[in-house]
Amino acid sequence: TTQHNFQAMMRAALRRLALGGSGLASADSTAVRLQLLSRRSSSSGSSGGGSGSGSAAAASTAASLSPEERVASLKARIGTLYPAITSARQLADLQELRSRHEQSLAAGERAAPDAVCRVAGRITAARHASNKLVFLDIASGNGKLQVVASQKEHSMAEDFASVYHHLRRGDIIEVVGLPGKTKVGEFSVFATKATMLAPCLHDIPLQLKDQDVRLRQRYLNMLCDPSLGRALRVRATVLRFMREFFHARGFTEVETPILGHKIGGANARPFVTRSNALDCPLSMRISPELYLKELVVGGLDRVYEIGKQFRNEGVDATHNPEFTTCEFYQAYASFEDLISFTQDLLSGMVRHVKNGAQSVSMADRAGQKVDISFATPFARVDYLTALEKAVGEPLPNLTSPDAAARLLDLCAKHRLSTDAPHTVAVLLDRLAGELVESRLVQPTFLTGHPTALSPLAKSPANRPDIANRFELFVNGKEICNAYEELNDPEEQRRRFGEQLKARQSGDDEAQIPDEGFCHALEYGLPPTAGWGMGIDRMVMLLSGEHHIRDALAFPLGRPPQQH
Repeated sequence: TTQHNFQAMMRAALRRLALGGSGLASADSTAVRLQLLSRRSSSSGSSGGGSGSGSAAAASTAASLSPEERVASLKARIGTLYPAITSARQLADLQELRSRHEQSLAAGERAAPDAVCRVAGRITAARHASNKLVFLDIASGNGKLQVVASQKEHSMAEDFASVYHHLRRGDIIEVVGLPGKTKVGEFSVFATKATMLAPCLHDIPLQLKDQDVRLRQRYLNMLCDPSLGRALRVRATVLRFMREFFHARGFTEVETPILGHKIGGANARPFVTRSNALDCPLSMRISPELYLKELVVGGLDRVYEIGKQFRNEGVDATHNPEFTTCEFYQAYASFEDLISFTQDLLSGMVRHVKNGAQSVSMADRAGQKVDISFATPFARVDYLTALEKAVGEPLPNLTSPDAAARLLDLCAKHRLSTDAPHTVAVLLDRLAGELVESRLVQPTFLTGHPTALSPLAKSPANRPDIANRFELFVNGKEICNAYEELNDPEEQRRRFGEQLKARQSGDDEAQIPDEGFCHALEYGLPPTAGWGMGIDRMVMLLSGEHHIRDALAFPLGRPPQQH
């Protein structure tokens, strides 16, 4: 008697859940908990005489089968498990279907008979109100929809149980039916026919906490956490917006080598491999900069590239060895042109992605929620002035012989750890990174970098010690880096010489001299402005992700352990 009451209570709960119009949310966790209760009931030896016991038992059995057993069971009942689909054009988009019918239908009303539609998607919840009534939630792309399957409306009533009673969460199905609303007003498709397109042979967990599994089984991570799919859609929107922005301004998109002999354009350690055919070492590029500037020399006055870079460096919340950047170079443009371009691009991008909003919300370094406003103009901060204010004293002459030693003392004074080599560039970057850059929350241009940090940038005529350069920081992270390009071949050779000395002193991220690039400059590089942005960090910002791996489809991780 107790067990009979339990089953009756469970069936009533399932019916309330099914008929309660859960709609888009559909209470997956509640449905799964009820399925677990059903398993307990069936495993305790109950045959169940109620209206929902047979279907619940079937669902329980389906969930407990091994992949091989479920395939055999489904083939025996359904036949073909992986049929070809006629045409995607015959399938209704779930969002479009909802927007077309939802407002015009009253509770309990169906669309006209000629509005029969065909939809497909993955089951996110299955609720069996009885042997003859099943409620499914399906999802496809950005859309979600409830499917109501009643045996009396099914085109082949005798096949109703063989199809619906063995469906489970994760299965992919196609449904033919009529749009309408349930009595409680939930928009649904009332099915007359259903076809299994691909069964799910493994349980999909409600949460996926194992970080290793999240990285290696990205498809499972996406099924458990829809935010990853949203971040990838934001990425696609950002890339499309950028290409349209550049196209409207007369830029030519190009592709430059990813594998080659040139490894300049940035201060970074490359990945090195070897060509068997050419019998020579090759490197994965760390930046396309030198290639793109050579194209400007060749006559492409406005050129850009969106592509992958590879740097053999650390992995953390904002760094991945493989990442995506956008770089552009525009002849006859100035530092102020770069400022205006950046403000127009980013403010427009935020409005486009955020449906007209001018700000994004995220957590700052202290974990407090902060609204980041991309309203123009962005703030400007001078590099040396801000750093002197942060350390509380004047900086040494950066060209003096004891400059590195004095900067090292400042690092020690502010309890900043420093790894060798202790060059002026490395120590400045350490000080500014911790004491200045990390504290720039609202979009801020950090300008006036010392030339020691900018070997490819042009200097103002009256300040040869600094560069016409800025970095844009948002919430303490660098988003953009831009400067007027150095186009004097002899000065470029001298700067490369300084970089070579830094490498010889142990800085393996200092740039390698490129005589071929200097030779190209001898043919004449017009006054040119160059700009680069990390796409992944911008996607993180716009999608609200806190780790770069959550803005990438397949982030790099450690290899699987061999057992």
